[in-house]
Amino acid sequence: MLKSNRMDVRRAAFVLPNLFTLSSLFCGFFSIAQSFGAGSTDELHAAAIAILYGAFFDAFDGRVARLTRTQTALGLELDSLCDVVTFGVAPASLVYNWGLERLGLVGMLISFVWIAAGALRLARFNVLAQRAEAKPGKYIVGLPIPMAAMVIVALVVLANQVGGERYILGQGSLALVVLGLSFLMVSRIRFRSFKDVKWRSRKTLGLILLLGVSSTAVWVGLRGAHVFLFLLAIYISLGIAETLLWRHGDNVNR
Repeated sequence: MLKSNRMDVRRAAFVLPNLFTLSSLFCGFFSIAQSFGAGSTDELHAAAIAILYGAFFDAFDGRVARLTRTQTALGLELDSLCDVVTFGVAPASLVYNWGLERLGLVGMLISFVWIAAGALRLARFNVLAQRAEAKPGKYIVGLPIPMAAMVIVALVVLANQVGGERYILGQGSLALVVLGLSFLMVSRIRFRSFKDVKWRSRKTLGLILLLGVSSTAVWVGLRGAHVFLFLLAIYISLGIAETLLWRHGDNVNR
């Protein structure tokens, strides 16, 4: 009986990370349904928030798997497939219905470029993850697709906060943002993974304090949603600057 109970607990432990992953997938599906059925900016805002919830579940499925020691090849593949939907198809659907729809076929093609770039980004991740020499490193090759999706989410949420406009950028500018993020996903630019950060060091604490003060200033001077976009811009700019100014070693993840 005791052995049977242990087996049941072990099986439940293997299921738990996949439940987080599938929860992220549901958020992506909900967002897509909201985007194409949107009759108001509030529904588009709800679609953006659904992707944000999807990012929450996606951030913890791997951690739960490592904590319970239940990492599997199935979990890795399932995570990537769900990410294509939640951070590929869902943001593309959102940005198309939010502003690119007015560009007609061109807007649809630009939205598809996002999906294609995201799928390629995730496929490359799987290839690198399966290599024996690919160990967790200081840098990530290409902008992670959840991070790229958060930029779109931040723009939609910001637009909703500043007055509910359907978009805060012109269609041309929005198209450039989507294409730029798509390029960053498939690029060789290396972004920090923060796996090597020593959170108790004075340097790290100083940087956290600086970011906290800067974010507070943005919050007070503008609106709350600007902080999210500000932090994303800092992260992306840091990756681009480090790639242009310094040569990294081979300590790369994904």
